[in-house]
Parts: sequence; C-alpha cells; structure tokens
Amino acid sequence: MAEKVRNIVVEELVRTPVEMQKVELVERKGIGHPDSIADGIAEAVSRALSREYIKRYGIILHHNTDQVEVVGGKAYPRFGGGEVIKPIYILLSGRAVEIVDRELFPVHEVAIKAAREYLRKAVRHLDLENHVVIDSRIGQGSVDLVGVFNKAKENPIPLANDTSFGVGYAPLSETERIVLETERLLNSDEFKRKHPAVGEDIKVMGLRKGDEIEVTIAAAIVDSEVQTPDDYMAVKEAIYEAARGVAEQHTERKVNIYVNTADDPERGIYYITVTGTSAEAGDDGSVGRGNRVNGLITPNRHMSMEAAAGKNPVSHVGKIYNLLSMLIANDIAEQIEGVEEVYVRILSQIGKPIDEPLVASVQVIPKKGYSIETIQKPAYEIADAWLADITKIQKMILDDKLSVF
Repeated sequence: MAEKVRNIVVEELVRTPVEMQKVELVERKGIGHPDSIADGIAEAVSRALSREYIKRYGIILHHNTDQVEVVGGKAYPRFGGGEVIKPIYILLSGRAVEIVDRELFPVHEVAIKAAREYLRKAVRHLDLENHVVIDSRIGQGSVDLVGVFNKAKENPIPLANDTSFGVGYAPLSETERIVLETERLLNSDEFKRKHPAVGEDIKVMGLRKGDEIEVTIAAAIVDSEVQTPDDYMAVKEAIYEAARGVAEQHTERKVNIYVNTADDPERGIYYITVTGTSAEAGDDGSVGRGNRVNGLITPNRHMSMEAAAGKNPVSHVGKIYNLLSMLIANDIAEQIEGVEEVYVRILSQIGKPIDEPLVASVQVIPKKGYSIETIQKPAYEIADAWLADITKIQKMILDDKLSVF
C-alpha cells in the first residue's frame, strides 16, 4: 500500500516574536471559575460516556456533550462561614446515543454521575446535596451496532464530522508560563493542604509591558476557613508569596503581583465565598468561553474559537485538531534546533479521513542565524508522524493524559 502524501506546508513566518513585542496579554481561568466548571463537566461527561460505551459495546458511539451551562446561585458569605440560599443550576445538554440495538443505554445516569464526581474533585467546599442542582437534557440518538461496526471496518481512520480547524503554538513565553503555573500551584493539592482557605475560582491575568510583568490574581477565599479579616489578609499574603516564587522560577524580568485588588477593608469588602467559586453568587459559565486546550487565553497568539471540551474524541476535529496542533508545535519547538516560535494550523474537510487534513500549516520563526531550509524537513516529518498516528489522541484523552482547558 502506497504511503500517504499529506498536504503539509512548512514555511517561514515573518513577524515579531511574542517575547520581543512591547505588550503581551495572557489569561488563565482556574478550575473553579464558572466557565472552567462548564468545560470540566462537559469533558468529564464525554470521557465517562466514551468509557461506558467501550465497556458495553467495544466502541465509542456518537456523542457530543459540549453544551453545558452553569447558572449562578445566590449566597451570603461571612467570616466564619456563610450559607448558599439558592443552589447553582447546571444544565447538561448535547447529544448522545441512548438506544443501542433497541436497548436503552443510561446516558443521563452516566452523565450526572460524571458531573458530580468531577465537581467533588474540582470544588472542595461545594456541598453536592445542597449547593448544586444538576439537570441532564442530553438529546437522544439510536444506532444499529452492526452498521456501526461495518462503517468502522470500511473506515479504520475516522472521517471528520465537520469542516473545522485547530491551532497550536510553542514554546510558551515567560509570561504565559508564569500565568499557567501560578494557577496550577494555587490549585494544587499541596498548596490546598497548607492553605485550605483558598478556593478553586482563581483567575490569573498577566500583562507584560517591555521588560516588566504585572500579574493580577483574583482568588475566591472560603469564608468558613477564615474567622477574621486578619486571617483573610494572611491568606492573601500566602497567595502573593506563592506567586512570587513561581515568577522567580521563570523570569529575570521585574514582576509585580496583585491579589484581590477589589478588596476595600475600610468598607468591609473582601472576596470571600461559601464554596470557593463565584458561581455560588450569580456568576454564570458556558463551555468554550474559557481557556484554549493549552490552558491559556492568549490574544497575542493565533487561537481557535472552537469549544473542545465535551466533543467526542473519535471524529470531532474541533477537539482532535486543536490538541494535535499543540502536540506537533511542542515537538517541533523541543526537537528542532533553531526554532524561535512555531504555529500549527490544521484544517479538516467534512467526510474526509482525519489523518488527511485539507492542509496542515506549519509556520516557523527561525532563531537568528538559522534558516527555514534547515527546519522544513524535520518539521514536516514531525507533523506527518503525528497525523499518521492520529488515533493515538483518542487514547491519550481517555487515559487522562491530555487536558482540553
């Protein structure tokens, strides 16, 4: 069988590298942010359905659970412990196969269980019995397994279910790395053990102007873990010191760090919450409004607006190509000498095999002293190898080796 010749284009990109631009903006919404909660639940439901389909039928059946809405509740936080008086409402929507060979598959039961398990891990102070209501309105679908297996035999490489593109880039800038690692540290198990008052709704915004970086952190503090304003201020100081440590690991530039800048102690205003997420008090969330698959929101970079969380990992290029672009870009940046920055864009065509995109565009900014000619061939080979092994993405997703937000 002849080896596939894929439409991969490697070219030089003429633009100012991000680190050399005068202004850079970077944002990360932490795992307890309402938009991240929506992404996390959507993805948890998709992975749970995928695993249950495989367990019962040996194959992942069609589904997309990328329509999750988080509707904020109402709460009265206060030092020492407040209360949630109106629960957060979470709507699970999308589509999934529910009738298989005339038998009922428990879509709603699997989805709600997955959502609850995700919330239990992601937002520690959320009382799942009293603080949240989860409603599944996932639409129905039906299949004949014989037809599904026959189609899989005819097309061992899944066919793209959409005409869509994915985008990735590498390497991360200093500011991007600081923003990403700051949120990860503040929401790590180790940090939470030392500082249980820090909730999971943590947003980190980075601004670099020239060689000075401003990091603004909004961190929800759990009211039951702080008895007084002095306790609260001590927690803010711990957040500041932790962020300072991250910054020192990743840059020699001057870094200014600000925590909960809307606080006004003279007026008794502090960012305290009952649950650790602003969703308790009216902040809403939707899939796709938050981080891209590399965990960041980066207006200085190429980005896709596709919502990856919750899309099926078999044929939905809106998910697969964004992850694939990121992996290809990372490998090119790490393995090929002389790469300053690399941007990867992969475009599908509906109905065509996902390993044969309409185009895979690899744009490279070479480092000073290097030419694009020395980079083109190895970059092509890396992209081609990933496309040839594209079904590996599905396994990496189900093995929880890839995050989509």
